[in-house]
Amino acid sequence: MTTDSSPAAFRFVHRLRVRWADVDGQQIVFNPHYLAYFDAAVTEYWRALGLAYPDGLKRHGGDVYVRKATVEYHGSARYDDWLDVGVRCARIGRSSMTFVWAVQRDGRTLIDGEVVYVYADAQQQGSLPVPQPLRELIEHFESGGPVSSLTTGAWAEWQAQAAAVRRAVFIEEQGIPESEEWDADDAACLHAVVMLGAGTPVATGRLLPAVDGVGRIGRMAVLRAYRGMGLGGQVLQALLSAARQRGDAAVELHAQLTARGFYAAAGFAVHGEPFDEVGIPHVTMRLDLR
Repeated sequence: MTTDSSPAAFRFVHRLRVRWADVDGQQIVFNPHYLAYFDAAVTEYWRALGLAYPDGLKRHGGDVYVRKATVEYHGSARYDDWLDVGVRCARIGRSSMTFVWAVQRDGRTLIDGEVVYVYADAQQQGSLPVPQPLRELIEHFESGGPVSSLTTGAWAEWQAQAAAVRRAVFIEEQGIPESEEWDADDAACLHAVVMLGAGTPVATGRLLPAVDGVGRIGRMAVLRAYRGMGLGGQVLQALLSAARQRGDAAVELHAQLTARGFYAAAGFAVHGEPFDEVGIPHVTMRLDLR
């Protein structure tokens, strides 16, 4: 290929490990699986832009369909190899998008290629012009623009965004009664919200006023499609920074037991025994700030 497929040419890289099921009788990755690797990587590309597939693209009124795929083989991957799959949108036409991709191991390109998508109506599958907001989002990302933004502020300012995330996670996903989710504390809290490139609110949390020098963090939530991207950590660190700035001596929170490891990694320690809260096992955790 004449297009640059060196490691430095890709802003977005998805890392994966070769499974036993991926190799063939020659003990190397069966050649069609590389297209599956690309598909996994481009799915994560859309997620990074705040357009988790398929619903993210459908919000713009269409979907993408493969028109052409090319693959060039320069080397072979083997079982247990760690591979970096780079993806870059190299061109956006009227209704098409050309993606360059490469599979690399330890900086060496094993496979590279191009995939041309047509942007089309999801029902009729007839081509549509690439929407200008989608075009601008991709160009912004590929030019090095920020992927996410984190903002803190009052409930009056960020209610719509924070509430959308909390409704999706706590009420719809976890089945918490709506009457248990909203309370008067929201108006007094500092709220943190993470937005991805498409203007999608994906993570939130709140910091309650301190009582006797101890602040309390709560309502920590990340949309299911965007977990594993470090967004919850961004929210937590922003709220801890705010607690330090106002002089809190410590911060407490009620952690769902499934999230205990996440908070422990941030320095929180368990205080007391597990207990039930809104039908979900929790445990109190605390972090001293002084």
